[in-house]
Amino acid sequence: MSDGATYETRRGEIETYFDRTASDAWKKLTSDAPLGRIRASVRAGRDEMRAALLAMLPTDLTGLRVLDAGCGTGALSIALAERGAEVVAIDLSPTLVAHAADLAASAGVRHAIRFAAGDMLAPSYGRFDHVVLMDSLIHYEPADAAAALATLAARTSRSIAFSVAPKTAMLAAMHRVGRLFPRGDRAPAIVPVATRRFSEELESHRGLAGWQIGSERRVTSGFYKSHGMELVRP
Repeated sequence: MSDGATYETRRGEIETYFDRTASDAWKKLTSDAPLGRIRASVRAGRDEMRAALLAMLPTDLTGLRVLDAGCGTGALSIALAERGAEVVAIDLSPTLVAHAADLAASAGVRHAIRFAAGDMLAPSYGRFDHVVLMDSLIHYEPADAAAALATLAARTSRSIAFSVAPKTAMLAAMHRVGRLFPRGDRAPAIVPVATRRFSEELESHRGLAGWQIGSERRVTSGFYKSHGMELVRP
């Protein structure tokens, strides 16, 4: 990574932030609670991206095993379970995982979801038909994100749907300015990705041989900007 961090170091920063610093704010953001204009736009954007990633998957997932990598408060996991999937939902934050399990129980699909706190790349979770990573790669440099996708591809048989933070002038400027301030309790930096260059990196990655890029979808909602993509086996 360009700033000298590693996947493991950044993973630790994300775990600390979402489990200790921002868990309450994240619960509110992903609920129906009233929000200010900026956060409301982020919520709307996340809802749109979730729908876009779900649209990349079959509407009937009965009998299929799906990994929700970076499940947060579980909205995507619940939607997958409602389509009939056997879901494995992983997040670095035990606090958010516990909250997601409560929400799944309220939705009546807790029995269909295995929740766990840990590394989404751990091989112990087994093989999957599909993998979904919504905003789970946005804090990693492109090379690390590509390596993560390759690691998951080795245990996935059909498709991987994911999102990255597209490189725009505003996001790139925010990223540069953010590096000037002490870390403290601020969120791990979002890493802007040049999507065309990232696509080329994925297409040439040895760990992704036999996979190809499928559909893509850009979502812009106020301060929320995200680019959804999928990798599929031909």
